[in-house]
Amino acid sequence: MPRAPATLRGAREGVRLTWPLVPGIVVFASAYGTAAAQKGMTLAEVLTASAVVFGGAAQMVALEAWRDVWSMAGVLQVALIATIINARMVLMGATLQPWMAGWPAGRTAASAFFLVDASWVIGMRHRAEGGNDLGVFLGSGVFLWVVWVLATAPGYVAGALLPDPKRFGLDMIMPIFFVMMLVPMWRGPRAARPWVVAAVVSLAVQALMPGYLFIVAGALAGAVAGAFLDDGG
Repeated sequence: MPRAPATLRGAREGVRLTWPLVPGIVVFASAYGTAAAQKGMTLAEVLTASAVVFGGAAQMVALEAWRDVWSMAGVLQVALIATIINARMVLMGATLQPWMAGWPAGRTAASAFFLVDASWVIGMRHRAEGGNDLGVFLGSGVFLWVVWVLATAPGYVAGALLPDPKRFGLDMIMPIFFVMMLVPMWRGPRAARPWVVAAVVSLAVQALMPGYLFIVAGALAGAVAGAFLDDGG
């Protein structure tokens, strides 16, 4: 079986398909920059984190768990939470592997760095429609990375200049962004049952136990519910 191509034309198509997502990504990245400034991080540290981690949800959760004095237990806690949040990337990467068959291992690993929800959806939709150009996936991923890193800066400046971002409602940017991301995923009440289970379990655990165990509990509860409460259940 011949190796899938990765052309410049495909990369341009990936960028074109990603443009409608840019406003939401800019808002989310700016919210991260604002929150990071409030935690006392420097602009260089914030930009480096966005460039190296390139994981919006994980970066925001890390800021929520930010501590003035770090211990090994604190580092492990954040690492565990980030791992749970990003566990979906394992399955998403597995679906890309047949498409990347025949590529050198190093190039495959480098391409996986640009795997995020949006680039995965765009790439897999391209393939489902009969396309085979990996440039679409890579073009989308690289473009999203550039936008994410650059959009962090204005948020950082706003956070550094505003002593109380909550006064202007900036603390609501991330929840609103995630709600907007859920809208296209709506498939009716039956398919939403795992979401409800995850939300209820998360709220219950948060009320009963300190820390961030509610994230792990909600994720696991939603996954189990999804396994049993499918469309045929």
